[in-house]
This record gives sequence, C-alpha cells and structure tokens, in this order.
Amino acid sequence: MLMQASALPLKAFRRGKVRDVYEVDADRLLLVATDRVSAFDVVMAETIPHKGAVLTQITAWWLRQLESRVPHHMLSANISEIVREVPALRDYEQELAGRAMLCRRTTVFPIECVVRGYLSGSAWKEYREKGTLAGEPLRAGLRESDRLDPPIFSPATKADEGHDENITIDRMRSVVGAPAAAELERLSRDVYETGRRIAAERGIIIADTKFEFGSVATTGRTPGPNVILVDEVLTPDSSRFWPADRYEPGHGQPSFDKQPLRDYLEAEKRAGRWNGNYPPPPLPKDVIDATSSRYLDIYRRLTGHTLDPNGTN
Repeated sequence: MLMQASALPLKAFRRGKVRDVYEVDADRLLLVATDRVSAFDVVMAETIPHKGAVLTQITAWWLRQLESRVPHHMLSANISEIVREVPALRDYEQELAGRAMLCRRTTVFPIECVVRGYLSGSAWKEYREKGTLAGEPLRAGLRESDRLDPPIFSPATKADEGHDENITIDRMRSVVGAPAAAELERLSRDVYETGRRIAAERGIIIADTKFEFGSVATTGRTPGPNVILVDEVLTPDSSRFWPADRYEPGHGQPSFDKQPLRDYLEAEKRAGRWNGNYPPPPLPKDVIDATSSRYLDIYRRLTGHTLDPNGTN
C-alpha cells in the first residue's frame, strides 16, 4: 500500500520531507515513514513503492545490531505490538504495517552528525574547489571517493526546508555546548565504525552517513542515558552505500540509493526542462521502479531477508 501522507487519530507533532510524526503521550512519539521521496531538497509528486517500510525496517534492524553500544529511541517497529500499545491505531494497522515506529520522546539536538569515511558528494565538491571540508583544510592530493582515515566528523545544521549547512566543530560547540558536542562526536564515530564493520562483512561500503541524537529526562517513565540515537539510522536516505567489489577511487561510485532518481533529474536540468526548484518534473515509471528496486536490494543485502511488510524480521 503506497502512502503519500498519513492521517491518524493522534495529535500531529511535525511533518518532514518523508516522515509524519505524531504524539502518543508525554513520553512517546509515533514515526510514520511515508513513500514520499525528495531529491535536491525538493519533494517529488510521485511516491516510491516500499520506500517507507524499507527506511523503517532498516533502521529497526540497525538499532538491534547497535543497542549494546548506543542507547536509542525505538520501542517497537512491529505493527502488532504498536497497536497493542496504541489501540487508537487498530483501524490503521494495514496502512501502517512496516512503516511505523513507536519511539521514546526526546529533545532533539539541532545538529546533523555527519561522519565521512570517503570523500564524496558535497564534501568532494568543497574539497575540489577549496581544499577544505566545512571550512577546515584537508591534506592535498585527495581524489574523489578516496578513503578517509580516520573518518571525518563533519556536523551540519538541521533544515526541514532547503539545504543543511556544513559547520565547524567550534560552531557546533557554540550551539549545543562543549560537553554535548564531545558526546555527539564520540557516539557518531562509534556508531559509524560499528556500522561500517557490519556492512563490510556483507560486501557494502558505507561511504558516509548522518545521525541525529536527542536528550531524554533521566527520571519518570523513561529512565536511562541522557543522550540517545534517534530518527533513521544507516538507511539509503541518510547514508551513501557502495558495492565493495566495484569500488575504484578517482571518480563517483555506483550506489544503493535513489541514484536513478538523481540521474533522471540531473538530465532534466541539463536539458533545460527543470530549474531545480519546486515543482519537480513528473517521474517516469521506469525511474520509480528502478528507485524502488534499489531500496529493496540494499535491505536484502544488509539484513539477509526480503522485506516483511509487518516488520517482524
């Protein structure tokens, strides 16, 4: 079942480019990953089959792999368990299957915690033009897609609309304070290194990724660590996944994400049929199908399973 937007009998909390978030109670939120897709910070009119379920279930899979190393916000991504906890959703079980996650409520730090293990994307563009990343110099002579050892922690500001902005660690400290900045960097590096090792065992390179963290009260119904991992984790929307057997530095790499969509939109730009702003051009069926296949493929490669729409893998 495709979902462009959700309409649930809960109080709306916020709506992002892909996720609709609802209040369950003072301690919990419901995250619903729709099948909306964005590229170049523009949300497309069409939806991508299975995308919402893939994002939710990959995140749930990763959180189960990581929970011995980092606390997180997930309470359940199994729709039967969620409906038991939130009976008001009983009539929406089929609609929400696979794409909903019940979570602890946090105060989210206004920082995207980006870790770059390889020089690609916007980082490569800045380096090529200025020899820097977020204004900080990198060593000379790097090529596109070169491995970065150690990985670079490169924070950015969060933006619901428009572009995130790469910032220096000093600026991050001024936003969240030095102790929180140090903890966010420590956790980000640890999660990335753990994820990179697990993915490598499956023939996948995680070139870069971004994490979000939230703070929680240490008393009441949600006792525990003060800083926890939230939102999506190591998904094809938040990360750059490359096939290890095709890795070759010096140029861009094939990827398990929405590259067919980006390639199509870039071609529309070059042809003068799209200026890069809203509204986007209509998406042909073959682009939609190819993008959906990429999402399903990375889910299978990472988890070893085909997608279960009920979220029971």
